[in-house]
Amino acid sequence: MILPKALIFDVDGTLADNERDGHRVAFNQAFDEMELDWCWSENFYGSLLKIGGGKERIRYYIESNGATVPNWVGSEEQLSQFITGLHRAKTAFYCERLAQGLIPLRPGVLRLLTEARAAGVRLAIATTSALPNAMALVEQVLPDGDWFEVIAAGDMVPAKKPAPDVYCLALEKLGLVAADCVAIEDSPVGTRAAIAAGLKTVVTVNGYTAGGEFDGASLVVNDLGEPELPFTVLAGEVGESRYVDLALLRQVHSG
Repeated sequence: MILPKALIFDVDGTLADNERDGHRVAFNQAFDEMELDWCWSENFYGSLLKIGGGKERIRYYIESNGATVPNWVGSEEQLSQFITGLHRAKTAFYCERLAQGLIPLRPGVLRLLTEARAAGVRLAIATTSALPNAMALVEQVLPDGDWFEVIAAGDMVPAKKPAPDVYCLALEKLGLVAADCVAIEDSPVGTRAAIAAGLKTVVTVNGYTAGGEFDGASLVVNDLGEPELPFTVLAGEVGESRYVDLALLRQVHSG
């Protein structure tokens, strides 16, 4: 069995548990700033995660819930401008929360990244988030920088997850094929995207995605685990492994 040549990570909910206390809070701050009578509760935001992309969630909310928009929004062009501006404000609030250290890495993430880099396994990101959001998290929560050789983001591709486009872009930029790599995901939407791109996929669920459907995933665990804090296996075979490391990913890759 050989190691994968690259690991391709999702960002939101995978590297950091940043959906509930990061993106959701920033959305609500942006709504307040623009004097909108909108508020996304924890449970409601969880239901929105089936929609890939922040701007897409805003549009879905407007169209599905009859949400009030400013009086100047009349045409489709104006609606798009409104959504873009609102999302820009949300991104600024999100970056502030990151800078304040309010969004830590999930268990096992830094350990696995460090092990992979030391072993010469290449690292990449494939995220539905816009590039500024992805870069903000990576730059704030990971020490020393330059961890990821490739960052493929949702604003770089025609279709967001569950379409495989962003994973295909990551593979293209890496110069590798799907059989060379393993994806690390957290959600049903992301898992479908990775599998559609032909990737073996490890899922690390979080509070929003636990209980989701992960058909086709090679392994589903509660998190990547640490030597002193073993993971819980929800689906798949791990042998004697107690956390996700390169030895376990070698098995996943060859399975």
